Amino acid sequence: MAPPKPMNGVSVAIAALILLLVACCHCVDANDQQQFMAPQNAARAHLRLRPLVWDAKLARYAQWWANQRRGDCALIHSNGPYGENLFWGSGNSWSPAQAANGWLSEARSYNYYSNSCKSEMCGHYTQIVWKSTQRIGCAHVICNGGGGVFLACSYDPPGNFLGRRPY
Repeated sequence: MAPPKPMNGVSVAIAALILLLVACCHCVDANDQQQFMAPQNAARAHLRLRPLVWDAKLARYAQWWANQRRGDCALIHSNGPYGENLFWGSGNSWSPAQAANGWLSEARSYNYYSNSCKSEMCGHYTQIVWKSTQRIGCAHVICNGGGGVFLACSYDPPGNFLGRRPY
């Protein structure tokens, strides 16, 4: 039997791409997608808004940003082209549903008539129920050194424009 031939530059690039795709595909599985989306779409349905649709491009962006934050898990926004909700929790057992429900709990602080937050933050909630937003992609990582769990969702088109109501 002959020894395997060394890979050329194109073969190496293809192999690297395959590894990247395989590594990213397991980042958020179908169960995680459901956990991220079900609470958010339930809130949208309650307001008679169209459900958000999972978007692989947004999920890759959210995963890219989550990977950037893996080292420090700081709640710093990417300042990218999408709307964005971030969540951090200590330990390593926070689920996508817990993050989504945490964001949705801000609904109690949102006053539609004054289009403002009563006392606490409510921008995560208003991004979720932003009427023109159609797509979502999310990710989560375990932070380095036991630093907790970092979860991120990207939304397109983005919401939370100053002076405009979400719905």
